Amino acid sequence: MDMDELKRQAAARALEEVRNGMQLGLGTGSTAKHFVELLGERVRAGLKVIGVPTSEATRADAVRCGVPLTTLDEIDHLDITVDGADEIDPELNLIKGGGGALLREKIVAAASDRMIVIADDSKWVTTLGRFPLPVEVIPFGLGATRRAIEKAFAQSGVSGQMALRKAKDGHVFVTDGGHWILDAHLGRIEDPARLAVALSAIPGVVEHGLFIGLAGSAVLAGSEGIRVIERRKPKGD
Repeated sequence: MDMDELKRQAAARALEEVRNGMQLGLGTGSTAKHFVELLGERVRAGLKVIGVPTSEATRADAVRCGVPLTTLDEIDHLDITVDGADEIDPELNLIKGGGGALLREKIVAAASDRMIVIADDSKWVTTLGRFPLPVEVIPFGLGATRRAIEKAFAQSGVSGQMALRKAKDGHVFVTDGGHWILDAHLGRIEDPARLAVALSAIPGVVEHGLFIGLAGSAVLAGSEGIRVIERRKPKGD
């Protein structure tokens, strides 16, 4: 079974959680695109939902598929966000942002009652960090921001090279928000929560691709079928 079919299977399983009248966050990337397409089929069959896209690319897909859209200025919460991930660990911490939409993705996920992550099972890892960590930055003062990021890495027990992301045309990649992305090749992130806090404290960092405590469940499709993993709640919750 090819990877694209596995992604579609994961998207189809997540779609089973959608009910009439829901307000949905629509993720970005190849797996989330399958969800939008399948959701469009359900909408054409009579399902009443409304969505908030996490990127201009997803907005275009949703319009093409006939999914009604709104914004977080017009509604006060989302029932579910369905999105992909570049890496998922056993605590359902994520690395996201390979497609460059991490800022909007995190805003939408944080505004949701529940986040469902959909992926093929190659995205499941024991420790985050093999996939380069995207850090979205302001172009102004980039040198100072890079030095602050390197210091945060050292304080968090990680190290690695950072590269400014380039677009396919060779120019600097620019996010939907007008920012740049540094991709950090760290190898292993033993304490992602600690690193997330350190990066968030840097003035030139707009957002980073560590999604800590946002995903409620993950739907993973593999050669042996679908696995659904629920995030373990801390004692006392």
